[in-house]
Amino acid sequence: MKGTLSQVRSHDRAVQLLMVNQFTINLGFYMLMPYLAAHLSGTLGLAGWVVGLVLGVRNFSQQGMFVVGGTLADRLGYKPLIVAGCVLRTIGFAALGFVDSLPALLAASAATGLAGALFNPAVRAYLAAEAGERRVEAFALFNVFYQAGILLGPLVGMVLTGVDFRVTCLTAAGVFAVLSVVQIRALPARGREDGGGQHGAPREGVLTQWRGILANRAFLLFSVAMVGSYVLTFQVYLALPLEVRRIGGDGEFGTAAVAVLFAVSGLSTIIGQTRVTAWCKARYEPGQALIRGLAVMAVAFLPLLLTAVLPVPAAGTGRWLAAAVPPALAALLLAVGTMIAYPFEMDTIVRLSGDRLVATHYGLYNTVCGIGITVGNLLTGAALDAAREAGLPALPWISLCALGLACAAAVHGLHRTGRLAAPAQPKPVTV
Repeated sequence: MKGTLSQVRSHDRAVQLLMVNQFTINLGFYMLMPYLAAHLSGTLGLAGWVVGLVLGVRNFSQQGMFVVGGTLADRLGYKPLIVAGCVLRTIGFAALGFVDSLPALLAASAATGLAGALFNPAVRAYLAAEAGERRVEAFALFNVFYQAGILLGPLVGMVLTGVDFRVTCLTAAGVFAVLSVVQIRALPARGREDGGGQHGAPREGVLTQWRGILANRAFLLFSVAMVGSYVLTFQVYLALPLEVRRIGGDGEFGTAAVAVLFAVSGLSTIIGQTRVTAWCKARYEPGQALIRGLAVMAVAFLPLLLTAVLPVPAAGTGRWLAAAVPPALAALLLAVGTMIAYPFEMDTIVRLSGDRLVATHYGLYNTVCGIGITVGNLLTGAALDAAREAGLPALPWISLCALGLACAAAVHGLHRTGRLAAPAQPKPVTV
């Protein structure tokens, strides 16, 4: 951990602040969001479809608006969008604790989602710009702070929600309010692009910029190839907890085993991310590291085949081990695969953008992956149901493993054909 902190201190103040900002953003978000569904269905007594609608609006407003948020960041600067997102989330989180009508809940939920669409692309583009040649290292450190917020947020939220959900909402809103003030005062202005490519050239229109990005075939192919990795990592929240509860039940043991999944995923990243990145950077090209990371994510689901093909003890320690160990090992391998791939993935997006309209590229990338996660989770859920009905418990894990291998093969193809390299820059005109 001392080595990680030393690396953080070696970066300039803006990079350090962005990392602390991301930790705080995730802390505030995850202290509230895991408990929102229980508040809506329990305290407010809303029907299940209404709860799903409110949560779905938040997700849609974030995923659907990433491109807009990235475009605004490139045109207005990164800092205004980061601050605007934090202010909007302050308002949305505060409102969620005090409104009870469906229109108000939908508006508050949409505001929290839009907030993420505003600051997420801007933060990543800002970090890439400030880190320069140290982008890979910076994104590795960024992921440490990111996971630390995810790990600590639910624990703080559990304590606060035990008092009152409104206390959780106000605390989360307060976190974002303080963060807004800190960024207004301390974060340097960065990132505004004129869109014309040279001083004095007319600014490109938004549609022209978007058409240019959509014509970047290498970037689009890379975005699609990486979708499966997000589907795989999301299974820490979907398929793995369901597998734990399938074998271990819904009691205290099942709850504790699910908590272990999240702890394994977060702690392994906090402890190992910088070491893994340094090791990979010294040995592999970015494309090679991505391929290996995806391959590790694919094999992460192989331990789950043990409980699918072998008899599980009816009770006792054997059943507890069967319920906890294979999913925990899968979560660990998914975390390792992400540690390998993530910094090089973020760096590759910048390279494929040609260091131009970086936030817009991040925005479109997030939208593509967000759509993929939604579709992938629907298919994963269908596979879990089909496997249960057909008596084929190995089917979901084989399918997810195959998805990971297909992603690795796709990225291998892009790497082998040179499509992951930075696009050639036009030669300057001599006069």
